[in-house]
Order: sequence, then C-alpha cells, then structure tokens
Amino acid sequence: MTTQKRVLAVIMGGGRGTRLHPLTSERCKPAVPLAGKYRLVDIPISNCINSDINRIFLLTQFQTASLHRHVQTTYNFDPFGGGFVDILAAEQTEKGSDWYQGTADAVRRNLLHFRSFPHDIVMILSGDQLYRMDFREIIAQHIERGADVTIAAVPFPVSKVEGLGLMQVHDDLSIVRFVEKPKDPAVIADLAISPAIEATLRTQAPEKRCLANMGIYVFNRSVLAEALDNTMTDFGREVIPGLLGNKKLYAYAFEGYWEDIGTVRAFYEANLALAQPLPPFNFFEPKAPIYTQDRYLPASKLNKCAIDHVVIGDGSILTDSSLRHCVLGIRSFIDEGTVLEDTVVMGSDYYETPEQLAENIAKGKPRLGVGKNCRINGAIIDKNTRIGDGCVLSAAGKEDGVYVNGAVIIRDGVLVVPKNAVVPAGTHV
Repeated sequence: MTTQKRVLAVIMGGGRGTRLHPLTSERCKPAVPLAGKYRLVDIPISNCINSDINRIFLLTQFQTASLHRHVQTTYNFDPFGGGFVDILAAEQTEKGSDWYQGTADAVRRNLLHFRSFPHDIVMILSGDQLYRMDFREIIAQHIERGADVTIAAVPFPVSKVEGLGLMQVHDDLSIVRFVEKPKDPAVIADLAISPAIEATLRTQAPEKRCLANMGIYVFNRSVLAEALDNTMTDFGREVIPGLLGNKKLYAYAFEGYWEDIGTVRAFYEANLALAQPLPPFNFFEPKAPIYTQDRYLPASKLNKCAIDHVVIGDGSILTDSSLRHCVLGIRSFIDEGTVLEDTVVMGSDYYETPEQLAENIAKGKPRLGVGKNCRINGAIIDKNTRIGDGCVLSAAGKEDGVYVNGAVIIRDGVLVVPKNAVVPAGTHV
C-alpha cells in the first residue's frame, strides 16, 4: 500500500495547557495563534499533508470550540482522495463517563474509530510543536528496520537537555534505555550518542549530544493495540518504557528545527524568532507549505510607520507608529504615536463597524487594538484586546503576577494581555 493508504495519523489535542496560561484561558493549546496567521495545530496537519498522509484524527478535550471551528473551516478534502481531518472529542460511553486521563488513554478510547479504515501503521503526533518533518522518512526507516515502534528524537547538546526525556541507543539506533528528565551529569554523559552515530548525522556539534524524545511515535497497528491493552495513561512515561525489552524499539534522529511550545516564554521566543532575517523555522518553503484558514482579508495598510524586523498579518492597519522586532496577527490595529518592541500582537477575530466603534467610545471603552501614544515592550497581546491611549506596558523589573485587575498578567517574565481584555487609557505596568 502507499503511504496514504497505509498510515493513520493521530494528533493529540492537548490537555488543559496550564503552563501556557493565560493564552489557554479560552482555548486549547493547538488553537493558540502562531506567526501572525496560523494556529499551532496547522503545523502537524500540514506536515501530514506534505508527507502524503491525509487520514488524520484530532483528539480533543479542553476548550475546544475555536479549535473545532478552525479545523472544520480549513481542512476540507475532495471526495476522491479519501482524506479527512476527523475531530474525536472526549465522550461519555457505556464503559465510562470520565475524560481522557492522558495521551495513551485518549488513543485507547478511540481505537474502535480507527478500525474502520485500512491501515498498518499509526503515527501519534503532538498538537503543540513547531517543526517541519517529512514523515515518509521516519516511516521508511520504521519499515526498513522491522521496528515495532519508532520514536522521533532530536540530538541535543548535553548542556541543554534539562527537562527532556532522553534515550540511550545502540549504533543501529535500537533503543536500550529511557531516562525521564535526568539531572545527574554522570547519567546524562552515559546517555550520549556514540561517535559512530554522530558520524552519520548531517550536522556536527562541538560537544556531545543526547537523543531527546520529541513525542512523535510510529506504531505498528497490532503493537499499538497490544501496548494499550492495560490501564496505562501516558505514552512517554509508561507505555513506551513498558515496551522496552519486549518489542523492537528504534529511534529516528531528526536534525531540523524543533520547538515544544509548552510555556509562555517558549511561545513568545518562538514567535519573535520568526521576525529574524533568517528565522530558524522557515514558513517560506514552497515545497512544504504550512496550511491555514483562507480568510480573504485585504492587504495590510501602513501609514508613515517605522518598521524593523516585523511580521505583519493580513488585514492590519498601522498608522504613524514604530515597531521593532514584532509579530502582528491578522486584523491588528496600531494607532499613531505608539511604539512596540519585542512584542507579539495576535490581532482580532473581526473588525468593529463604525456603529460599534461609536457605541464603545460613548461607553468609555477603547477601540479594538492598541491606542495612541502607547509604549509596549516584551509582551504578548492576545486577540480582541483593547488597549487605551497612553498605556505603558513592560515586564522589565517586575515579578510574575496579576496586574490591572487581571487585564495584564506577567508569566515567565513575559507580559500578557489576555484575550478580550480591556486595558484602560493611561495604564502603566
């Protein structure tokens, strides 16, 4: 069978996303906006489509409305190719009324839905990572080695592996050991990949490296069913280590850019990196595009602005403002005299009509977007926010916490204005 007919992809829709709060206060992690016009879930779905995998299941549970709406309006396949993105939300059944208890539990409960489609292989993917991978390569290695399970892994320098799950492999990349988030330098050194494996990698590094688990798994169909015939709830901590010594487990060394968008700081830095002249992740790749919703918005309009290393989403309006190292989402509005630096603005879901604008002004409510003569530095401005004139917002020198009655939150050293928040004119944080 071809890749398209042989493989099913399963994308994990994420849990509560507590480490990414307040960006996840009204949405799940895969629905968080990214790079001006995308959402995080567009990354794994696009990787699947570009890898000739078009039968995709998306498992969801928390704050799913915006994710469902985005997927349903974006990914519509023609009826002849047999492709789909099928949303499988947590549901009550005769066997239980509780929600998914973890990644493995979510897949286990949906095995019956997968059986309706011919397949030999199941790929399990995260919905909140930024990377570009041709899955045909990991599948080809999986088949060539006769593996039961193949795990994608990133070579990380030993000095930067804190907080990552590491694996020890033989020279043929067969896995012999897992260690979850080791801290002992001696243990980390023992997990370093051998010179023989280093020699096979395209990139070379000045220090030793370990293979870190990316949370991307390729299972043979029968092995997946057997591995989930228990009460284990998590793949990385329970299921995969439990297969060690009983099944053929191999690592696949992935050498491209990969970022786990798990925290506010990680999200902030990954977005701002896209404004660099040569960003680590390239959205301008014609042979492997990242797909998203086609919104039919007008081109952005800039009037007398100073722009330096800025990504600007469609339908934005910027007037006599200064922006340095920023990412602006769709329908962003920046009024005159405002200065933004090192800031991510997610934009808006809609435009205000003249009548709505007049009504809001009469109520003393700022218009959508960022008002006049504001100074904002080191911030994330979520969607549909209203920031009044003359606001000064910066996390510099301030502790993490809640400010302006929740209209401003500082987390991981990043100032966040949550979705739909209103920051009164003249606010200083």
